[in-house]
Amino acid sequence: MRTPLPDWPVFGFVDDVRPALDAARRQGRTSVLATLVAVEGGGPRPVGTQMVFSSSGPDTPDMVAGYFSGGCVESDVADHAYACLADGEPRRLVYGQGSPWPDIRLLCGARIEILLERVEAGDPALGALLQAWTDRRPADWITDGRRRACGAPGTVEAWDGAVTRLSEPAQRLVVFGSDPTALAIAALGAQSGFETTLVRGKGPESPPPVPGLAYSRQVPAEALADIGTDAWTAIAIASHNLELDREALAAALPSDAGYVGLLGARRRLDERLAPLRAAGVPEAVLSRVHAPIGLDIGGKAPWAVAVSVIGEIMAERFGGGAKG
Repeated sequence: MRTPLPDWPVFGFVDDVRPALDAARRQGRTSVLATLVAVEGGGPRPVGTQMVFSSSGPDTPDMVAGYFSGGCVESDVADHAYACLADGEPRRLVYGQGSPWPDIRLLCGARIEILLERVEAGDPALGALLQAWTDRRPADWITDGRRRACGAPGTVEAWDGAVTRLSEPAQRLVVFGSDPTALAIAALGAQSGFETTLVRGKGPESPPPVPGLAYSRQVPAEALADIGTDAWTAIAIASHNLELDREALAAALPSDAGYVGLLGARRRLDERLAPLRAAGVPEAVLSRVHAPIGLDIGGKAPWAVAVSVIGEIMAERFGGGAKG
């Protein structure tokens, strides 16, 4: 009999299951990957949402990551996942209208369909997916539950009965600053699952006491060169220092970062951009900066600013509304 799911579903904090798949692979575990492949009627999670289930025996804790419905179906999905783990047979589960389990009801009234597939630790497609994740390259995961493939978007043609899920690089966040507001932005970013680095040039040798947070003592240009930037990188400049703001903007705005935000009033923006403008940096590049940083939620305390910044980064990534 499988281990029951925890009473407190902290496993549902996970939105990107690739770290769980990677951990299972490193331990030689076989996993069951569950993918939400259809939603009708407005469910709590979008198509493409995934969960991972893995177990290597009665003496080893089960591994569970992700969620589909906030508690309506997870336990039943887990039962089917561990059956799939045992026999290797893929499954398509339907909950809601047309489900063979009418006693399992979705409170939102939706109909969802979930594909379960067993993925061995040495599966080549899994290896390709995790290598793309490490390299920060988008990749298509294509599967029918028995056969799977993974490659750069558009390079692998799906076959009859297969579904395709695009996996993009993880959200990355770089925060420049050292005061409570910068720390709060970095801490909330790390807690939100972002790959987060706090940059404080020539700062203390000991890192900030924030779990999951990387730390750099380099100047802005060197720090960004080492960290790397791409379309899935957000940069939050929160230093309250004119010269540091200018250095960070000079490094961040011409980069490939998908988001650059600057803490401070809009009336102070021109003096921070003046050296770049004088150096001939195009206005199209200068206009990339979000200033003042974050969504307009009205609060100015460190955690309020952090919520507004992380909210704006997520809105930019997921297509949410602009600030008011």
